[in-house]
Amino acid sequence: MSIFDKARIAILEDKTLWKGWSHLRGITFDFFREGRAPHRLSWEVFDRRHAAAILLHNIERDTVTLVRQLRIAAHLSGEYPYLLEVPAGFIDDGETAMQAALREALEETGYEIAKATPAFAAFMSPGSVTEKLHGFYSPVTDADRIATGGGLEDEQEDLEVIELPFAEALDMVEAGEIIDAKTIMLLQWAALRRVGS
Repeated sequence: MSIFDKARIAILEDKTLWKGWSHLRGITFDFFREGRAPHRLSWEVFDRRHAAAILLHNIERDTVTLVRQLRIAAHLSGEYPYLLEVPAGFIDDGETAMQAALREALEETGYEIAKATPAFAAFMSPGSVTEKLHGFYSPVTDADRIATGGGLEDEQEDLEVIELPFAEALDMVEAGEIIDAKTIMLLQWAALRRVGS
């Protein structure tokens, strides 16, 4: 039994603060919980579609295929802006999370695979972002790579495809060289299960 089981949220205002590629909303609401006085809060919420990501693990060579790409938010935070990440992207209308993950794997890395193992579904920043990320794992072989990858020109994607030994990728997490949350989560998910060993 949680102290929040009988809590109630009453939305008073939901207004668009900005709308473009994503949607920034201003939410004003009253929060009611037993044992506390009701209080009014105003929060900004960044409305984003759900997304899917996939860890491609070459089981013949015990390597993982990642992509390096520009992340302007990392740059604005003073970090090296070209992050190493697993292939990922938004789930399009009519797609399942797995279909999106497999599509992104092909577009970004050139690997064509038929299915993947679900690893997790998680909110990456639930205090302010609506996006839920669905993580997947797939063992691959060299025969599954049918194209060079690198992303889609019409989406202005500019990706560098990088293959690393699995152990080296884990070392890079520990050293702070891989700092993307979804990539860390999928690498650690696979390491905990000793997938492919």
